[in-house]
Amino acid sequence: MARLVSQPWATPSRQATKRELPGAGVTIAEHFVADDAALADVVRDALTAPIYSLDTEFHRERTYFPRLALVQLQWGNNNVLIDPLAVDPRGLGDLLRGPGLALLHASQQDLEVMRYAVGEVPSRMFDTQLAAGFIGYSTPSLAALVQSQLKVMLSKGDRMTDWMRRPLTASQCEYARSDVAYLEQLYQRIGSRLNELGRSEWVAQACEELRMRPWGESDPDEAWLRIKDARALKGVSRGVAQALGAWRERRAMATNVPLRRVMSDMALVGIAQAAPASTEELSHARGVDERYLNGSIAREVLAAVREGRERVVEIEANTHDPLEKRLRPAVTLVTAWIGELARTHEIDPTLVATNRDIVALLAGGESRLAQGWRRDLVGRDIEKLLAGETGLSFDGDGRLRLIPAKEPDSQ
Repeated sequence: MARLVSQPWATPSRQATKRELPGAGVTIAEHFVADDAALADVVRDALTAPIYSLDTEFHRERTYFPRLALVQLQWGNNNVLIDPLAVDPRGLGDLLRGPGLALLHASQQDLEVMRYAVGEVPSRMFDTQLAAGFIGYSTPSLAALVQSQLKVMLSKGDRMTDWMRRPLTASQCEYARSDVAYLEQLYQRIGSRLNELGRSEWVAQACEELRMRPWGESDPDEAWLRIKDARALKGVSRGVAQALGAWRERRAMATNVPLRRVMSDMALVGIAQAAPASTEELSHARGVDERYLNGSIAREVLAAVREGRERVVEIEANTHDPLEKRLRPAVTLVTAWIGELARTHEIDPTLVATNRDIVALLAGGESRLAQGWRRDLVGRDIEKLLAGETGLSFDGDGRLRLIPAKEPDSQ
């Protein structure tokens, strides 16, 4: 266990306080770190702990990239708030690269933020929300999981607060500290149940899959596909939408502003439909305002339109793919069986398989169901279905079940 008060960063001058953690029966030392020397000492001490809990607060409403506003860290009896507006968050790199197991809850966005702000993600991690999906929960909030597992009520009052504001209020600090205060207890409680069910390795694989998920800037040429109504465009309009979407994505990244601040979805689709060749024609497109009619913006927009006119854009076959159409009855049946099997085993069905996973496996392509814990749970059985070795049938209660395939009657 890490030392409690012997470190330089744990002095009263650095805002150290002690309090009993509700529902835990332990006293924790609370610290607020706002200088790089203190952060270095925190990292040095936390590296001695085999387990540490981690969370972040961030904003992205006014920027393209997330803005890290606070880092919460707990190990042993130390609960630390780190102010990334006052310190260089890259100082956390040694801890994240270290051998300790990082505990997080609903970690996907935290991982993205840490990659961007620190340049690292934990070398090992356990996501309590993900793990809870393997013992009967369906993407529970931290408050719901703490209440269910530990019988402790967490405050929700500052969830939507402005974390960039300084100084932070006592209420904000209390809320932020609670995000990491109970993760180790959850880890012990959930881990014990996973061991009983023989699913610890499944969760380890799922957490590693999440930790290693590719990240970074999206392909600008694919950005238009995320726009509602854009997929319905045809011909020249589709090429213009792709070129405009790529221009908007690159400009948003370069200026670090939200996409909608560069150009609204309505304006993008409106311009794509009109495919204007001049500023006058541009002014008549739906959703276009004065921002797009003057100076460099107008020139860049019209240049993107000209480029898009020359593009031939085909959308990769999806629901209209003949192969998927042919497989649709099998996909529907297998999806129902997977959902029923997951519920029977008290595993969140959304963790097991997506429609794409199922289609890929049935079509003989690369699928997550053909590897790791998913293959153990359902993949092998689906392979037997495909080989004709087993079949699906309804039991007397209307539930799907696997049965051995009958041999054809000999004549």
